[in-house]
Amino acid sequence: MEKPKIKFELEISHGSIYGPEEEAALLEVLRAGAPSCGKKVKQFEQAFAAYCGVRYALSCTSATTGLTLAGIAAEVGAGSEVITTPISWIATASAFSVLGARLVFCDVDPRTLNLDPDRLEALISPRTKAIVPVHLAGQCAAMDRIMAIARKHGVAVIEDCAHTPGAEYLGRKAGALGDLGVFSFHQQKNMCTLGEGGLVTTDSRELFERVLSYRSLCCRTYGGSDKYLPIDEAKYPMGKEYWRLQFDDIGYNFRMIDAQAAVGSEQLKKLDGFNTRRIRLAARLTERLRGAPGILLPWVDPKGKHVFHFYVLQLADEHPRKKADFMWELYVHKGIKAWNHYMPIHLAEPYRAQGHKEGECPVAEKAHERFLSLPIHPRLTEEAIDYMADCVRELGR
Repeated sequence: MEKPKIKFELEISHGSIYGPEEEAALLEVLRAGAPSCGKKVKQFEQAFAAYCGVRYALSCTSATTGLTLAGIAAEVGAGSEVITTPISWIATASAFSVLGARLVFCDVDPRTLNLDPDRLEALISPRTKAIVPVHLAGQCAAMDRIMAIARKHGVAVIEDCAHTPGAEYLGRKAGALGDLGVFSFHQQKNMCTLGEGGLVTTDSRELFERVLSYRSLCCRTYGGSDKYLPIDEAKYPMGKEYWRLQFDDIGYNFRMIDAQAAVGSEQLKKLDGFNTRRIRLAARLTERLRGAPGILLPWVDPKGKHVFHFYVLQLADEHPRKKADFMWELYVHKGIKAWNHYMPIHLAEPYRAQGHKEGECPVAEKAHERFLSLPIHPRLTEEAIDYMADCVRELGR
């Protein structure tokens, strides 16, 4: 069955909004021989750190690899536990599972669908190494309360900021609220670096050095560089062997390339503009949907700045349609591709196999029966927003 032909770009998300600035930056890198991890990477990292208000930023290949690097830096490994939310893309969990950690899922706040701090402390054990709050859909979790609990128990906090570049909480940027922050620059995100890309932020020199090391195969060189830590010259005096390498552990090659970083630097300059457009469109959609029967609108925490990576609404119990029917009719009859963000991670096959099951996170499970994401991105027009609102209202009658 064909979708109706309409003139709006009503896919779920359109990042990758590139212009002549990105084209020129990319051409410059190509003419320079397209280095793998050169000066453009360093420039991008410095600019992003300054934007977030942190001392360090290290780019990587994706948010998934960034979370793994952050986990290593926080000493997550076999036998340890990581507490996170069930409402996220599965990478939030799998990035730590590959390190041998056991995932513990903390149920969510029904208003924001972010990790609920009221349920957090009871889940901490002597094996807990990290708490990973996801800032879902563009809105930060309740980081003041999460950090207070984490500090009380001496547990690291790794922010999953994949949806929140430029978002704020209590006047501070996402990525500057925990011990480490991890960003995604996938093609659907609020800013992009040629399809994939990620970045880790921190204020800690120790954590920075651990991420830097494991990002580049745990390799050391004489004098060090932007890619490698310096060799311990007390152990390996340089002499004539300037080519010597030292390896501290088994690491990874998770480095970003200059082409991505050059584009990222231009995207970062535009990020606030992209986010402002998202916020305005979301406000218009909320206003057009206000009072629509059976529709629960996004709740925006007054403590923060929501940058609307997704526009998440929920169907109330009295709505005449089930979620699957509602989404299908939007897609097939109205040309609007809503999305199911996300299936609770603890109910995915790999985690069921580890013993997770229904009833473990009842708020998340109930919410999943009725929440969906509508398209929201800077390319949308006001006319498209009004069309979406009219369609949502129509299907609620």
